Amino acid sequence: MEELLHDIRQCNICSKHLPLGPRPVVTAHPESKIVIIGQAPGTKVHNSGIPWDDASGRQLRKWLNVTDKQFYNTQNFAIVPMGFCYPGKGKSGDLPPRPECALEWHEAIISKMPKVELVILIGMYAQNYYLKEQAKRTLTETVANYKEYLPNYFTLPHPSPRNRFWLTKNPWFDIEVLPELKSKVNSFLNFRK
Repeated sequence: MEELLHDIRQCNICSKHLPLGPRPVVTAHPESKIVIIGQAPGTKVHNSGIPWDDASGRQLRKWLNVTDKQFYNTQNFAIVPMGFCYPGKGKSGDLPPRPECALEWHEAIISKMPKVELVILIGMYAQNYYLKEQAKRTLTETVANYKEYLPNYFTLPHPSPRNRFWLTKNPWFDIEVLPELKSKVNSFLNFRK
């Protein structure tokens, strides 16, 4: 695993498309229990090199009901975004994750984590890539039907502060989905510190 992560951190296959240059942000461990697959790092994470080191990450940790220490313990969580590097700015936020990362690296990383109990798919890019034709027409439908993808996958919207409108419009997410998510995470981690 260490050799693979080293190779990933040296990766520059899409560097000509990256406005800030390559800085792959990924964490994993052979003992990881849960894999979090989100979109791609933002500028703050690109600068720090720490995954989910921003407002979205703070919200995600609340959703999971874990501490920073639990979240950043790679034996608990592997963090494998769809795109490992900051993709650049678009008209209404960051550009989509570069497609090269998942194709080049995901299978290799996941195959080295035999103890994974759950893969959390955050956002449309991760859901479409992993669920393929089982993904629903919209992210809202995919998240609302999260039970269809268990026990392997748990589908979530992005925890970005920009999604406040979505969360307000879909109160069932707080009422139905988050308690189930917290329960599953707790059972898999079993309070591992």
